[in-house]
Amino acid sequence: MRFGLHFGSRGTAGGPDSLKAIAQSAEALGYEHFGMSDHVVVATDVESVYPYSETGKFFAQDTGISLETVTALSFVAAATSRIRLLTSVLVLPHRQPVLAAKMLATVDVLSKGRLTAGVGIGWMAEEIALLGGPAFKDRAPASEEYIEAFRELWTADKPAKHGVHVNFDNMLFAPKPEQTPHLPIWVGGEVQGALKRAGRLGDGWYPVAANPRIPLDTPELYAASLGQVHAAAAAAGRDPAGIAAAMLAIKSRIGPEQEGRDGVRMTFTGSAQAIVDDIGRFGEVGLQHFIIGGDGSDLPGTIERMEQFASEVMANF
Repeated sequence: MRFGLHFGSRGTAGGPDSLKAIAQSAEALGYEHFGMSDHVVVATDVESVYPYSETGKFFAQDTGISLETVTALSFVAAATSRIRLLTSVLVLPHRQPVLAAKMLATVDVLSKGRLTAGVGIGWMAEEIALLGGPAFKDRAPASEEYIEAFRELWTADKPAKHGVHVNFDNMLFAPKPEQTPHLPIWVGGEVQGALKRAGRLGDGWYPVAANPRIPLDTPELYAASLGQVHAAAAAAGRDPAGIAAAMLAIKSRIGPEQEGRDGVRMTFTGSAQAIVDDIGRFGEVGLQHFIIGGDGSDLPGTIERMEQFASEVMANF
C-alpha cells in the first residue's frame, strides 16, 4: 500500500512558507503522493450540487481564495526531490486542452518525472462557464477528448487531433513529459460514466470514499466499482491489471470515531488500529494507493496530523 496526502489550495497549504514546510515534511515522512485540489475561481451564485456533502452545498464558497493547482504543484516540485505530485483532481473543462497539456508536461519535466495527473469532469457549472469551458452538458465527452489530446500531444512527433471539442494539427509540442510513454492519468469519480472512463482511458482510478450518494465505504462496494473499471478496460482491449487502484479518504482521522452511514463508525476513522484494519481489508480487494485529507487548522496541527498518521498507520504497511 502506498500513501498520500490531499490538500485544499487555500488555508494552511495556501501560503508559500507553510506549503513548503508541509511538502518537505510529507516527503521526509515517506508519503508517496502530495495532492492539491482544483478551483480557479468560485462563482458568487452557485446552484450546482456539490456531490461530496449531505446538503449539496459547497463548503468553500466564502472568500474565493484558491491557488491554481498546477502552478502550486510546480512550487512543491521545487521544494522537494522525491515525493510524487498529484492533481487531486484537475477539472478538465477548466483549461484549454493544449495549454493544460503543456502545463502538466512542464511540471513533469521540471520535477524530473514526478507528476500524476488526477483528472475529473467537474461539478460546478458556474465555474466552468466563467472559465470559458464547454457547455456543462457536454463536459464528459469534452473531457474524454481532452485526455485523448493529452496523450497525443505527449507522445506524437507531430500531434494532431480532430474532434468535436478538440481540434489541432500543424504544431510541434515539446518538451515531452519526462515519464514515458506518458505521465500517468488517474480518472476521478464514482458514477458509472467515471468508472467506464477510467477503464477506457485512465492509468488509474481515483474515487472519493465518502460520496454520500455513491459511497465506497466498504471493501465490497469498492471492489464492485473497481470490477466495473476493469470490465471497461477489458472491453476496450486494455489490461485491467495495468490500472492503478486509488482512493481519496478525505475524512480519515485518528481519534474519536466519526458517525457514518446507518449510525455506525465511519470507515477510516477512529483508532489507528481500526484504520489499519480498514485499509488492510480494502487492500485485499485491490486498493493500492490510499490518500487522506491532510489539512489541519494551522501549520503545527497539520504537521502533527501527518506525523501521527505516518507513525501509527503507515508504519504498519
